[in-house]
Amino acid sequence: MNNLDLLIEIGTEELPPKALLSLSQSFQQEIEKRLQKHKLAFDNAKAYATPRRLAVLVKSLQTMQDDVTIERFGPALKAAFDDQGNPSKAAQGFARSCGVEVSELSEKDDGKVSKLHYKTSKAGESADKLLPEIINEALAALPIPKRMRWGSSRNEFVRPVHWAVVLLGNEIVPATILGIEAGNITRGHRFHHPENLTIDSPADYETLLSETGFVLPDFNSRKEKIRSQIQSQAQTLDAHVVIDEELLNEVTALVEWPVALTGSFDERFLSVPKEALVSSMKEHQKCFYLEDDGGNIKPNFITVSNIQSLNPEVVINGNERVIRPRLADADFFFEQDKKFTLASRRDKLKTVIFEQTLGTLFDKTQRVAKLASYIATAIGTDQASVVRAAEIAKCDLLTGMVGEFADLQGIMGYYYACHDGETEDIAMAMHEQYMPRFAGDNLPGTATGMALALAERLDTIVGLFGIGQPPTGSKDPYALRRAALGILRIIVEKKLDLDLSTCISKAIEQYSVLTVTDGLHDCVQDFIFERLRAWYADEGISANIFQAVDAVRPTSPLDFDLRIKAVKEFSMLNESAALSMANKRVSNILSKLDQQPSLEVDDNLLSETAERQLAAKLTELLKVVTPLLSSQDYTKALSSMATLQKDVDAFFDQVMVNTDDELVRNNRQSLLQKLRHLFLQIADISFLQNT
Repeated sequence: MNNLDLLIEIGTEELPPKALLSLSQSFQQEIEKRLQKHKLAFDNAKAYATPRRLAVLVKSLQTMQDDVTIERFGPALKAAFDDQGNPSKAAQGFARSCGVEVSELSEKDDGKVSKLHYKTSKAGESADKLLPEIINEALAALPIPKRMRWGSSRNEFVRPVHWAVVLLGNEIVPATILGIEAGNITRGHRFHHPENLTIDSPADYETLLSETGFVLPDFNSRKEKIRSQIQSQAQTLDAHVVIDEELLNEVTALVEWPVALTGSFDERFLSVPKEALVSSMKEHQKCFYLEDDGGNIKPNFITVSNIQSLNPEVVINGNERVIRPRLADADFFFEQDKKFTLASRRDKLKTVIFEQTLGTLFDKTQRVAKLASYIATAIGTDQASVVRAAEIAKCDLLTGMVGEFADLQGIMGYYYACHDGETEDIAMAMHEQYMPRFAGDNLPGTATGMALALAERLDTIVGLFGIGQPPTGSKDPYALRRAALGILRIIVEKKLDLDLSTCISKAIEQYSVLTVTDGLHDCVQDFIFERLRAWYADEGISANIFQAVDAVRPTSPLDFDLRIKAVKEFSMLNESAALSMANKRVSNILSKLDQQPSLEVDDNLLSETAERQLAAKLTELLKVVTPLLSSQDYTKALSSMATLQKDVDAFFDQVMVNTDDELVRNNRQSLLQKLRHLFLQIADISFLQNT
């Protein structure tokens, strides 16, 4: 059986740069998955991607499926024939499903009973017959949100397709891919080598394109070449280039033959906030910016061209002409915006709708100010600063700079607040109210910023839940899940002893327009705390540990976190398994009672040695554990409780709880209630049985 290399290439018009890498990776994965499904073995597969092509090279592909032996068992012989030996309907149906007559079936013991048996061999199909279906299915499965048609074709893809290559060894595989007949012809760089290139074998693909076609088809190799080029360019200016990996990926997806070039701009633009300059160069022109040793931005940028010009100065001048107006716009907006204070813009927020039912941004700032004032008191920071920050928090949205560069909201608020003479805390809160913006982002560094960020998110979540617009499935247009996780991160990582339940109640109080009120508080609280489940799962905390703490639902996220860590430590103790089992047993006993027993134990009714010892141990432990619980030292408290294991085991081995004597029975149930209550002050450790 031969094994040959397989090359698949789809040539298109320019693919969306931000999606190119994921499309390439998905294409490789989908091809691999389908080859495996069809039992076609191969050594490995490699993806290639440029703005005009997606390709996969499969090494040493099995060119013919193995023959397959098909074996099936039918009904038992007793059910297959009647007393006269005539085949039953079951036997006839089994034969039809196998495509044969009953007489062609054999008999075989399946290890339990003799049954009708069918066995045949199916010849494997050749890879070239299977590949067209495999490729088209893989393309159809790519994560493309919106597909397009072109010309009169009914085929759909992310961009119009102009050529296709399917080459197995040296032979073209007959296939129609998205309406294009596959061949062995690819195309080089649009300008440097617009002529067709003939691929003699899959192994020649990368070399042919790079050495003749002026195309570097390997995404990662092209990316690293760009990185090297821009670093080299920066060194010539004795500067450091700031490489954003996301931007680097996007630039890599824009070029086939990268050439890094350095341009410059007028130093007067350096008076504009750094973030505005970076946004102009990075987001709008896809350029890399440079810094000196002190982290100050330099009046230069590096662009990556898709052409090797004989006169690179022309390309540089062209980029400078394009970037200059963007920087001039930023400079103009900055100077104009400073003519008006943030506070003077506040009334204009009355004209900006936050949400049709929930009112304007002005309404939102009023609600947030009241809620943030409460949070400020709870975490021990200055109320006046927090209220002032909340009142002007959204005013930078009305500035020309943020209107032009939307990603600078909050950032420009900081600069304008500083210019207006606001305190550093208030100015920083303008920026910090949006933190964390994404997973892993920095958290607010000031108490004012923390209070504002929490109030802002709580107001949004409560409001949208209150008008019946919570996230549904994968749809979360207001990013409420991200907002909830942001709330939890701020409280837990900044160690804020804040009761979330009370904060939610305070947030609800600020609204008068909510259409959903029944159960709103609990619904919001459950939604926010549910985000902890995924958070802890990412940290390797088992679901059982989460359930153990969630069962007692502490309303402070910080307290929740302290309990999680304590229960995790406890779960690793030798005594934890026995105590969790005992707690489960106690829970089962108490759950069957019509009325829960009190926590008061009458020592005079304790007759068995084991129950007296357990009662004494509990009394002794309460003296130790109570101050630990008050100081939230749950780890030490559970470690102390672990010493109960031998006494609890002895109790269940030697004492009958449900004795006939009612007074004794009730007293023993109270003893168990006291034991269970002790653990429930931290968590329900009965959930740890399967940890």
